[in-house]
Amino acid sequence: MSNAMFDVINDDLGHLEEKLLEAVAAPDELVTEVGTHLVTSGGKRLRPALCLLSAHGGPSFDLAHTLPLATALELIHTASLVHDDVIDKADTRRGAPTANAKWDNKIAILAGDYIFARAFHLVTEGGYGDHVSGRLAWLVGNLSVGEIIQDKEMYRASRDEADYYNRIQKKTADFLEICCELGARVGGMPQDEADALAQYGHDIGMAFQITDDLLDISQTSEQIGKPVGSDIRQGIITLPVLRALHESDDRDELLAIVTNPSMTDKDVERALDIVKATDGIAFAKAKADEYLAHAKAILPASLPADIKDAYEQVAEFIGDRDF
Repeated sequence: MSNAMFDVINDDLGHLEEKLLEAVAAPDELVTEVGTHLVTSGGKRLRPALCLLSAHGGPSFDLAHTLPLATALELIHTASLVHDDVIDKADTRRGAPTANAKWDNKIAILAGDYIFARAFHLVTEGGYGDHVSGRLAWLVGNLSVGEIIQDKEMYRASRDEADYYNRIQKKTADFLEICCELGARVGGMPQDEADALAQYGHDIGMAFQITDDLLDISQTSEQIGKPVGSDIRQGIITLPVLRALHESDDRDELLAIVTNPSMTDKDVERALDIVKATDGIAFAKAKADEYLAHAKAILPASLPADIKDAYEQVAEFIGDRDF
């Protein structure tokens, strides 16, 4: 993610990197090696950045108090990705070997568990109280539920838009909502303004995942760093495909492809062609833009100008990104 939008918290993010390395250090050399590999393998740092921006927006921002929470949020995200990579049998992420590829599935799963534990240890040390701990525990549970739902629905091609929005809310939007909400809480922001920032987080989270799903169809493999049509190959029905299943004259052919676990590369190419021949891409882009417009509109007027500007830049980046 472009650093320019986070100039206002650039120093904070530098401290975050130090805290991440400190958090995964362990007496055992292998544990430290795996943890260090995971937290230094790139990443947008979007979640801790949103937390820090929200905390800055409150009247009682304190970096020392906020940093353990921001670090915990990034660790939870990292741990969830480690487990996802094992499930997906992924060899690389962000151009670097995954933990399961570099070591093995057993080490990767245990490393993910360790990082989850380190996250909650930081939250306990931060003394944020039961509400923050409870919200983070709910989040981790919800991430798991979202993955279970996605796995259950693979190759089933539900045509219900509500099912899709429910899935991406659990997968992405709930996490960004909580980052904004808890940052605002530790920064001492009034409840109504914290609620508005939570809604902002939800909206950009929905847009982020819709855009991610869109790029899987509209971009090249080189641009997105993975094979185009990966979601189709995995039997995951995204919004552009869902639209095509409703609108295309070739909807029956598309349905037969996306519900076939044994689809070939040629089948995937044909499915992509069918989707691209409809308004599926434009439809998904319009939905993402709708969420982003609402996100920007709901930002509290009381936010410091530089913080509000950063939030607006984040929304614009999500709408414009092509990777």
